[in-house]
Amino acid sequence: MAGNLHVRNLDDDLIAKLKMRAARHGRSAEAEHREILKQALENEIEPSFEELAARLRLLTAQRKQTPSEVLLREGRDER
Repeated sequence: MAGNLHVRNLDDDLIAKLKMRAARHGRSAEAEHREILKQALENEIEPSFEELAARLRLLTAQRKQTPSEVLLREGRDER
């Protein structure tokens, strides 16, 4: 099933460039827009969980960490 995407508030100059590019490629502006999005996203690589975890470790390296066993003990003590 194909979805729809509506793009609002585009600069008139950008729309004109899209239409000129579409004409050069023999497509409608809508078809050109689809092709631009496809080309921009088809080689997009989603990071693995390991890569995301490594980034998070780098971002939080300087923060004070509480060991999980302490958090578990505190949670049990609150009951």
